[in-house]
Amino acid sequence: MKSSGLAVLFTLGSLFSFAQAPKTAAKKTNASTTSTAKTLLWEISGNGMAKPSYLYGTMHILCEADANLSENLKKIIASSEFICFELDMDNQEETLGFMKYARMSDNQQLKDLLTPDEYARIEKYFSDNKTMLPLSMITRFKPYFISSLISERLMDCPKKKSMEELIMNEGRKFNKEIKGIETVAYQASIFDSIPYKKQAKDLVSYIDSIDTYKKTTLKLAEVYRKQDLQQMDSLIVKSDPGMTEYMDLLLYNRNANWSHDIPNIAQEGRISVLFAVGAGHLGGEKGVINLLRKKGYKLKPLPN
Repeated sequence: MKSSGLAVLFTLGSLFSFAQAPKTAAKKTNASTTSTAKTLLWEISGNGMAKPSYLYGTMHILCEADANLSENLKKIIASSEFICFELDMDNQEETLGFMKYARMSDNQQLKDLLTPDEYARIEKYFSDNKTMLPLSMITRFKPYFISSLISERLMDCPKKKSMEELIMNEGRKFNKEIKGIETVAYQASIFDSIPYKKQAKDLVSYIDSIDTYKKTTLKLAEVYRKQDLQQMDSLIVKSDPGMTEYMDLLLYNRNANWSHDIPNIAQEGRISVLFAVGAGHLGGEKGVINLLRKKGYKLKPLPN
């Protein structure tokens, strides 16, 4: 299976449907704790912090029956100063703003990047399947945005929920403010650094292998339910050298930035914040958990 399309979909979770972790070699470092502690909920303390903050791994689209908040997480939502997602998801101007960043530059169209046969396969998929937007409305979109629309259909259930939605609704009970680590403009700009032609070819591969991607998506949901960050870490990106050169851009650099941003947003421990980000960003040697540990913070797994 060619996994490059999936790699992008599972990395930029706020714009897309899921979150993803890269495959990393197992090493005897502090990151190994994430392989044995099967939980999505972590306490951040130490390094001079007066109050702990919390890190929670989300999955952006789940079947409604699988989307639940633990009692422990509810208590943390109630006690935190505010909630911080990848994006400020309570700001409609921000979350709806992705539309203005979705278009390719230079007025390019999808059909300009593909052979007639490849474009015909995409047209057939959209003709045969119901999607959020028809192809005629999105032919100038960056191809990875189009892939994200397709990914919305891959969960086998009539009703879907996002963990962010559940967390926001719980936070509203306590009038919690919502903030974001990144902006839509920044997340969308990442795709201008990946050639549109490559994105278009990946879109074709994604559609050609949609049944395999669907199985992988369902497997990921199963792993998420088990809260197994280590298995998630090895599931998504297996052997696709085509995406290797972009993993710093898509994932590792962002994780490194967040390891700086999280302490700053929590005012170095003067306030307690719940950070809820894609679960794929947490595990692995270059995951947020290990990067925070390297800065001297204590990351403790909590029951969830």
